[in-house]
Amino acid sequence: MPDIIINGAEGRIEGRFHPSKVERAPIALLLHPHPQHGGTMHNKVVFALHQVFTQLGFSTLRFNFRGVGRSQGSYSRGEGELTDAASALDWLQSTCVNAQACWVAGFSFGAWIGMQLLMRRPEISRFIAVSPPANVFDFTFLAPCPSSGLILQGDKDDIVPHDPVQKLSERLGRQRDIHIDYRLIRGANHFYTDKLDKLTQHVEDYISSVMQTPASLERPPERQKTAAR
Repeated sequence: MPDIIINGAEGRIEGRFHPSKVERAPIALLLHPHPQHGGTMHNKVVFALHQVFTQLGFSTLRFNFRGVGRSQGSYSRGEGELTDAASALDWLQSTCVNAQACWVAGFSFGAWIGMQLLMRRPEISRFIAVSPPANVFDFTFLAPCPSSGLILQGDKDDIVPHDPVQKLSERLGRQRDIHIDYRLIRGANHFYTDKLDKLTQHVEDYISSVMQTPASLERPPERQKTAAR
């Protein structure tokens, strides 16, 4: 799994890229939790997501937001981190030019950034949001939500309660042609302590079910003309 350096708006972005051996393999960008609360690309939940995607034949990229690890810059309240994510996606797409699909997956703060990236990049065909902090950050920008996806939440999470996440899932699921798969993991806290196996099972099940439908892997053509990077 090669270490890479990406040129970002604030300088160097540190990442790890795992290329697939599958021709035209889909790609997945993985986003870590809050930089000011110990979040890095080595987070256990992020690494678990990486393992599932790679085992299913994806090329994956995880990276450190600005100010984390060897990435230059400093925390920027989400605005700069979104720019970092866009730079990382640019690098991933330029490296995997013929990828058949593009996914974004994030945990906590990373889920919030991932959903914002989803609104700006029409090539993202699916998302996975683990414990999106709907109690802390504003998700009203998802109007409408441009892609279907999976939302995972623990029912013992004392940092992100499941009620606001469930309400977010229900609101997004009412939108036309958008299918939100909301799954509540019993006994799981915010960090999925002793529940990572359950998390990975749900993620693998969802990705596998989507990949069985080739049309759902393709970029949504109606969005390519209207959405801007």
